[in-house]
Amino acid sequence: MKLIAVASQKGGCGKTTLVAHLAVQAERAGAGPVMMIDGDPQGTLTQWWTDRGSMTPGLLKRAGQDGRIHDIGLPADIQSLRDFGARFVFIDTPPGITTEIRQAIQYADLAVIPVRPSPHDLRASAATVALAKKLGKEVLFVINGAAVRSRIAADAVVALAQHGPVAPVIVHQRVDFAVSMIDGGTTMERRPASRSSQEMESLWRYLDDRIEGRVDLALREVG
Repeated sequence: MKLIAVASQKGGCGKTTLVAHLAVQAERAGAGPVMMIDGDPQGTLTQWWTDRGSMTPGLLKRAGQDGRIHDIGLPADIQSLRDFGARFVFIDTPPGITTEIRQAIQYADLAVIPVRPSPHDLRASAATVALAKKLGKEVLFVINGAAVRSRIAADAVVALAQHGPVAPVIVHQRVDFAVSMIDGGTTMERRPASRSSQEMESLWRYLDDRIEGRVDLALREVG
C-alpha cells in the first residue's frame, strides 16, 4: 500500500480538490482499491464524498460530528486500510502544522505540497518542507491554481525547485474543478475531454510513476 499525504501549512491551496481528483483518477486508471482519509476538521472532503453517492474511492473520516479530530490513532487507521487491501491512500490534511499533519507526513510514502503561485504561498510552504525533511520524508511540490499562461507560475517553479522536486504538470485555475465537485463529481467524470481533466490525468500518471519508481527523475522533474 502506498500512502500520499497532501499537506500544506497554507489554507486555500487546493488540498481537498487535489485529493478528490487524484483518488478518483487513480481508481479510474485501475490502481484501486483507493481510499481517502479526511483529516481536516472542516470535513469538506467528507461532504463531497457523501454527495458523490459512490463507494469508490472509499473514505475514512477521522473528524467527528463536532468537527474535532477524535484520534484513535492514525497508525491504526492506516493498518486497517492495509488489512482491507487498499493499494493507494490519499490523506487530506488541515491547514497549519498540527499533530495530524505530522503523523500524516510521518507515515506517508510521499508528501505532496500544493502551492499557488504567489509570494505568500511560496513562503508558507517552507514550514511544511522543513517538517518533511525533519521526518526524513520525500516531498513533491505541485503548482496548483495557476492562471493560464502566467509568467508567475514559471517563476514559482524556479523558486520551488531550489527546495525540492516540482511536478512537471501545472494545475491551472479552471472553473471545471469547482463546478464538478458541487454534486460529488470530478472534472474527469463531468468533462473528460477538458484541459482540466488532462492535467489531472497527467499529474496522476506522474505521481504513480514516481512513487512506484518508474520515473527517470533527471528527465521528468521540472527545475
